Amino acid sequence: MGVQDAPAWLVPAFTRNVVEAGGTAPAPDIRRTAEGLLDRWTRPERHFHNLRHLVDVLARVDELDEEAHHPELVRLAAWYHGAVFDSADGKAYANRGGEDEAASAVLAREELTGLGVPEGNVRKVAALVSALVRHAPDPTDSDCAVLCDADLAMLATEPQRYKAYLQDVRAEYAHLPTEDYVRARIRILHKLLARPSLFVSPLAQPWEEPARQNVSAELQRLEKEIARLEAADAAAAAPAADGAAAPDAAPSVPTPHTSGTGRP
Repeated sequence: MGVQDAPAWLVPAFTRNVVEAGGTAPAPDIRRTAEGLLDRWTRPERHFHNLRHLVDVLARVDELDEEAHHPELVRLAAWYHGAVFDSADGKAYANRGGEDEAASAVLAREELTGLGVPEGNVRKVAALVSALVRHAPDPTDSDCAVLCDADLAMLATEPQRYKAYLQDVRAEYAHLPTEDYVRARIRILHKLLARPSLFVSPLAQPWEEPARQNVSAELQRLEKEIARLEAADAAAAAPAADGAAAPDAAPSVPTPHTSGTGRP
C-alpha cells in the first residue's frame, strides 16, 4: 500500500485539524506535511503499523470523539503516534513494538511548530503521543483516554480480522527467531490481561470483552507453541548429550565427532 492508495479525504482532514488547532501556515505547506507523514506510514517494512492502521485509529477516534475535549488534537496525535517506526532492532518488539513514541513526539513538535500551531497545543499533541508508551492514560484526561483506546481497538475486532492482524505484526518482525518473538508476545499479552481494564473511555467499554477473548485465545495458542518449541529443544539436545558421554562409556571404540549444537 503506497501513498497513491491513501483515501482522498486524509490530506484535507489533516489540513482541517491543523487549522482547528490554530495552525497559521499556508495550505500548501500543511498539505506537504501531510504527504510527508503518509510517506512514512506507507513504507514497505510496515505490515501492520501502516496506512490502514492510521485510518483505523482515526476512525476509532471518530467513534469516541464525543468524549474528547480537543478532538482535533487527538486526531493530530493519531497521525504522529507511529510516524517514526523501526522494527529492525531485535529488542524493539518486546520494548515498544517498533513504534518510537519519543521520536514521533519530537517530530510532532517540530512539524506542528513549523505549521504555526500554538505552543500549548503542540505540547498537548506531543504529550498524547508520548502517553502511548505505556498505554495507561490518566482517567481524568479524556483526550488521552480516547487516543489510547483508539490505538488498542484492534484487539476487539472480529476473530478473522484479529488473525490477520497477528499475521501482519509477525511479518513486521520476520527477522526475529520464532522463539524470541513468541516469548516477547507472551509477555505483552500477560501485561495486557493484568490490566484492570484495557479501555478507559466509557464509549469504548463494549470493546473490553471481545478484546479479552481475543487476547486470551492468542495467549493460550502461544503458550502451547512455546511448550512445543521447548520440547523440541530438549529432544534435540538429548542426542548431543548422549554423544558427548559415549567416549567415557566405551573409550576403546572410536566414535564419530558430533557438534553438540542443539537443533539440527
